[in-house]
Amino acid sequence: MLDDPILMNDWHPVTEAAQLAYTPIVAVRLLGEDLVIWRAGETYIAAQDLCIHRGAKVSLGRVADDCLVCPYHGWSYAADGRCVRIPAHPEQTPPAKARLQIYPIRERYGLLWVCLGTPKNDLPPFPEWNQPGFVSAVCGPFAHIRAHGPRLIENYLDAAHFPFVHEGVLGDPKQPTLGEFEARITDAGVESDPIAVYQPDPYGGAAGRVTYTYHAYRPLTAHFTKHMPGATNGMMLTVTPHDLLDSTAWFVVATTARNDSAALKEEYTPRIAEIFEQDRAVVESQRPELLPLDLQAELHLRSDRVAIAYRTWLRRLGLRFGTA
Repeated sequence: MLDDPILMNDWHPVTEAAQLAYTPIVAVRLLGEDLVIWRAGETYIAAQDLCIHRGAKVSLGRVADDCLVCPYHGWSYAADGRCVRIPAHPEQTPPAKARLQIYPIRERYGLLWVCLGTPKNDLPPFPEWNQPGFVSAVCGPFAHIRAHGPRLIENYLDAAHFPFVHEGVLGDPKQPTLGEFEARITDAGVESDPIAVYQPDPYGGAAGRVTYTYHAYRPLTAHFTKHMPGATNGMMLTVTPHDLLDSTAWFVVATTARNDSAALKEEYTPRIAEIFEQDRAVVESQRPELLPLDLQAELHLRSDRVAIAYRTWLRRLGLRFGTA
């Protein structure tokens, strides 16, 4: 298991909630730990993917009567982790030690979130979620990213790269300047003023200035609100750390520009995928791989104010994972 108390006691998305309607058992990896997710009635369960008997992965088993049945010797585990049946000894009450390690799990924003320790905070906020006039959708996941989460989040908080990494979609290298803004650390994390950016509009509309207001609510969760002519978008990026240099990115989007969630997911997923793959190529190339929290280690300018605040905040939190 990866040793970072900040992340151990935080919430991380592991799968879409809707996935459990199609796949009764989902195997995931979080912070170096193999987990199994299943559902008992309307309750989601997250457990260590390990049968106490002979160490088999219970995710290879099946769900029967809301219990998870190990594929090796058929031991059945209830929603609270207790073994309730040992087929080879049906008359025997399973010993108290015969149980799975259960972890806290919550559903929100269409995702299932797990904490491997003791949650220190609620799930990160999403200001536009379920607000009147907005529809929402999960886009992703984008898996097997060979980069640490803090590098991915810092890239997400950086509007200055738009004209060069996302030319013709989010920016124009002939108009690369940003409006003046400040960024600050608050009790909720990091936030910026609205940042004015020139954007072309390849999806049909008028090119011009839009604004992004950024938030980093958790070390591996960031959000922006984008105001543009005729519409407002909210978007969250949350990164699941599986192992060192193996991450998954999830995007949750809310917009006033559409009125159907399924259509929104179908339309926005390929757009986000195109933009994300451009970012992936750059972020995976960055060296050092660990995000430097010493502000003297790299050069910073006014346009980096959100990144400066983010690095300062991570240093204050004492984040170890993905940082130097």
